[in-house]
Amino acid sequence: MNISLKQLNVFVTIAQEKTITAAADKLFLSKPAISMALGELEKVIGHKLFDRVNNRLFINAQGKRLLPLANELLERTSDISHLFDSESLLNGELKIGASDTIGNQVAPYLLSDFRKHTDQHEQQLLIGNSALICQKLSDYELDIGLIEGKTQHPNLFMEPWHSDEMCVVCSPNHPLAKQGNIQLGDLEKSQWLLREAGSGSREFFLQRIAPRIEQWSEAFELNTTEAIINSTAAGLGIACLSQLAAQHALADGRLVELKFPLDMKRRYWLLLHKEKYQSPLLQAFIAFCQQWQQNQTASQ
Repeated sequence: MNISLKQLNVFVTIAQEKTITAAADKLFLSKPAISMALGELEKVIGHKLFDRVNNRLFINAQGKRLLPLANELLERTSDISHLFDSESLLNGELKIGASDTIGNQVAPYLLSDFRKHTDQHEQQLLIGNSALICQKLSDYELDIGLIEGKTQHPNLFMEPWHSDEMCVVCSPNHPLAKQGNIQLGDLEKSQWLLREAGSGSREFFLQRIAPRIEQWSEAFELNTTEAIINSTAAGLGIACLSQLAAQHALADGRLVELKFPLDMKRRYWLLLHKEKYQSPLLQAFIAFCQQWQQNQTASQ
């Protein structure tokens, strides 16, 4: 069986990009060249690897069997090509996914420290909600994910990482802002500003706070934390946010924290694909994340 690295690279790229056109753009090849490489690979293997629906390609069961092996082979080939580079032992590009709070409030400092520690500067950072990060990890579009909510995705390995604390906030003009000794019962018939489905902060609210309130309603669903902060400050409802995300708005008086007796701690999670090859660079970053978390905890 004569399979080329080019064919495997084309296959993996199509699996990620979903169309011949997008794969051609990413690999700087013509569409006929992409189609030919895929056709040759399918002919050698003896199976179709994608289902064709309109102009999109959806990886099928045979393609899913090949994908982790192809991905690992390409990454090992990259390791070999850099094996004798003298400048650095950590070569390649690291694709990191982070959910909203981690991506905006934690990852910049994590990556800055990693670059100083290793002198490795080739990283991509994708910020999205937890569901998006999980999906892209599953599709081999990311090397590692750092998210705020738990996932039950069958393809992903999850381990505890960092943590933060959530808070309930409102406008300074909200009736509860001037009330002392707030209890959960004071939140009855309240209106909430929530992130979209798949967001870690939304899941925290639905699992930790909502079951303790008999009557509440969703005022708005917004897809950025900044929109939640501004809408809360404008008096459109109450919100449940990370302390890290809300700290500036609390400090300048745009928001007021409502404190009541409830554990508001939240766990962060480190995610990896169960079948993805872990390059030396990825292994080094995982180890750094774990040590960085321990250092951060010790300094608090």
